[in-house]
Amino acid sequence: MNHDVIITCALTGAGDTTGKSHLVPITPKQIAAAAVEAAKAGATVVHCHVRDPQTGQFSRDVALYREVMERIREADIDIIVNLTAGMGGDLEIGAGESPTDFGPGTDLVGPLTRLAHVEALLPEICTLDCGTLNFGDGNTIYVSTPQQLRAGAQRITELGVKAELEIFDTGHLWFAKQMIKEGLLVDPLFQLCLGIPWGAPADTTTMKAMVDNLPHDAVWSGFGIGRMQMPMAAQSVLLGGNVRVGLEDNLWLEKGVLATNGQLVERVSEILTRLGARILTPAEGRAKMNLTRR
Repeated sequence: MNHDVIITCALTGAGDTTGKSHLVPITPKQIAAAAVEAAKAGATVVHCHVRDPQTGQFSRDVALYREVMERIREADIDIIVNLTAGMGGDLEIGAGESPTDFGPGTDLVGPLTRLAHVEALLPEICTLDCGTLNFGDGNTIYVSTPQQLRAGAQRITELGVKAELEIFDTGHLWFAKQMIKEGLLVDPLFQLCLGIPWGAPADTTTMKAMVDNLPHDAVWSGFGIGRMQMPMAAQSVLLGGNVRVGLEDNLWLEKGVLATNGQLVERVSEILTRLGARILTPAEGRAKMNLTRR
């Protein structure tokens, strides 16, 4: 069991959740306020996407990321900021016998364009989604090829940003270790992402199989989506890892009760404290993850 736990709060994500809960933050002001709420509730790290303030849909706009970062800094709270670098990999295959008639959900750009906001803002951590994946039950896939990943990993390392490797299936972990072997990544973090159809399922057997294949002494975290958020948080800590919660992955505090990000942090903190764990402050999290505060 890990007795000194980092809690990451994933604030908003990019999924079609804004119509399902009015508590999902959309504007930079709302996302920054959610970061402050999560920090005050005890989060060590906040993981940030941005959304178009007019439509609520996902965005890669550097100006929106900049506003979120500036608002968090102006709030004068200590929190580690982790920016997604996963946007720009969505490919909606055309229906039926016209697969190359890509649908309106397609947002496909190169590996360095996906890092434009990371290069401009230099957060302490950014993510790298480590493989291609059937994402949901329709025709959308998330595309991240080996050569795209190599280019992205090398650039993240050059920028001096800590990479958090998002592992959605066992092959992703295999290739993540290959990039470390090739010297493209130095001392990365690992995030085991469970329950996305059709990636790795959110269950104990799958999580343990992944943990057993992590590099020795890796700092890692795990999460499950939806109703598996809290069970997988507890399972992660019992297997030696850290946790992620937040509205990106789950909208509900309990059946019929919509959650805020702060409430999810408070709930997981209570569970882990009762298990005998201690929640790390941002300063302690930096020491554990070998980060330098920016």
